[in-house]
Amino acid sequence: MKEIVLITGANGLIARELSKRLEKEYTVRFLTRKKQHANEFEWNLKNGTVDENAFENISHVIHLAGAGVAEKRWTGERKKEIISSRVDTARLILKTLQKNNRKLKSFISASGINYYGTETTEKIFTEQDAPGNDFLSEVTVLWEQAADKFRDQHIAERVVKLRTGVVLSEKEGALKKMLPPLRAGIGSPLGTGNQYMPWIHIHDICSMYEFALQNPELHGAFNAVAPEHATNRDLTEQAAEILKKPLFMPNVPSFVLKLIFGELSVAVLEGSRASCEKIQNAGFQFEFPHLKEALKDLLKN
Repeated sequence: MKEIVLITGANGLIARELSKRLEKEYTVRFLTRKKQHANEFEWNLKNGTVDENAFENISHVIHLAGAGVAEKRWTGERKKEIISSRVDTARLILKTLQKNNRKLKSFISASGINYYGTETTEKIFTEQDAPGNDFLSEVTVLWEQAADKFRDQHIAERVVKLRTGVVLSEKEGALKKMLPPLRAGIGSPLGTGNQYMPWIHIHDICSMYEFALQNPELHGAFNAVAPEHATNRDLTEQAAEILKKPLFMPNVPSFVLKLIFGELSVAVLEGSRASCEKIQNAGFQFEFPHLKEALKDLLKN
């Protein structure tokens, strides 16, 4: 019999793409707010309820649930939602597994590369570095602590946390938002353009989850970013080149982005580099290690 993998964040980009791969070797189930298919099970974080049938005979959980950090301004209420959608969902899963005396082979959780803080420096962060001290760092620390509880309380044999950078996809996220102005010939870098953007191709982040699932010796945190470092300017210029569009507009001033997005603007105006050597040393191979090849693949249509 196939092992059963339960995925949260069913409507997210990574969950949709990852599930297509896993269905060949695993039985895939989803936790979702509204059941639409036979392999979906409902949960309601507000009420603290979950369909416990989702956990019957499962071996692995891939925890991808989380409200988008860049979708709305960071009001006090939105900040609570960003944290709760990651942390309280993990706690609900843990509580349900404990209640039903179920154990996992692995709990694999999304995490964020902003663990190290949101600032532009020349440092290249590794998994050994301490967390930062801003909001996104706080979110990620709490997220990972919630994941580690599965190991600490002996519910999962191992916990893997993938500190994910900017996922490049033409379907969703940062790249999709960049494309309309670029295609209209009015694209430009944001702020100074010198802020680093730790990035990863959608194909590679899905491959990394699959790699983490299939290699039981993996545990702990891994930076899920491509080997090649790039700035916001690099991304903008290379995308424009591939689209054969001019890039003559001035940079979008930082103060304009701050007026529009408030505190959230730091997520696009700042960024540092991170090393992926740890996951590579574990045997993972990137299909798209270089930004230009990644963009050519995503923008080929």
